Amino acid sequence: MAQSFATEARPFLKWAGGKGQLLAQLAARFPPELGRGEIRRYVEPFLGGGAVFLAVAQRYAVTEAYLSDANPELALVYRVVQRDVEALIARLAEQERRYLAAPETDRRDEYYAVRDAYNRSRAPIDSTCYTPEWVARAGQMIFLNKTCFNGLYRLNRRGEFNVPFGRYRRPAICGADNLRRVSALLQRAEIACAPFAACAHRVDAHTFVYFDPPYRPLSATARFTAYSARKFDDDDQIALAGFFARLHDTTGAKLMLSNSDPANIDPTDDFFSRHYGRFHLHRVAATRMINVQADKRGKISELVITNYA
Repeated sequence: MAQSFATEARPFLKWAGGKGQLLAQLAARFPPELGRGEIRRYVEPFLGGGAVFLAVAQRYAVTEAYLSDANPELALVYRVVQRDVEALIARLAEQERRYLAAPETDRRDEYYAVRDAYNRSRAPIDSTCYTPEWVARAGQMIFLNKTCFNGLYRLNRRGEFNVPFGRYRRPAICGADNLRRVSALLQRAEIACAPFAACAHRVDAHTFVYFDPPYRPLSATARFTAYSARKFDDDDQIALAGFFARLHDTTGAKLMLSNSDPANIDPTDDFFSRHYGRFHLHRVAATRMINVQADKRGKISELVITNYA
């Protein structure tokens, strides 16, 4: 199958660590069974921006997907796009119209007003029971994502979104056609807010699982892991490696995982070779896109680990 990744449906959120730039390199390492139509289910337990799901769903004969993330706000937004996309589009289109017509000082004020409202409404939302209130919250999150500094999603220790205002001239806040395309693809998916191990009951020999966890930091100052109120540390990375091995041993599923490459900083750091030594470790070229210092946004390598040759 030809691997052109100018996908029709694209991620609707900016997300640190998003895989848009790596799709061709990842696809070159997808299991051959995916291209032969022998895999019917796709599982992604760290959904993030969803670039890999969208590419797989548009190009391969998967009939169902299980998509999850430990971030309840992210799971909420995806479920709104899946279930109520027209109401969400109406809200975002009106907000985009007002925002683009406003001078920058008013835009800044609106941004912080929406951010404050988003943080105040955090507690009352019951993420287990879908209600129309979810549409308003999803709209707030997408608006903040498209107008905040560098498209970051970052929480403080209280679980509050704290990214400052971003000065964009004409941010594309709504993207109605793309949201409709994503919604159509999500109709085949089950979406959950859950820890990564909760996907186990959806994995069998006809499943392709892609893991894209918060990356292990390359240095003490490179900690872009605060996407939920709880950090993802080395103990979590080790638990994930154990889960990867258990799925390999018990299910027959095809497994792929992305993470940082310690060799960028310390060639003697063998963390991943120790914990994934039974499996295939590949290196792919990436560009670090989110860094407050522009001169540090350059080419690095990342790891792709598979349980198949």
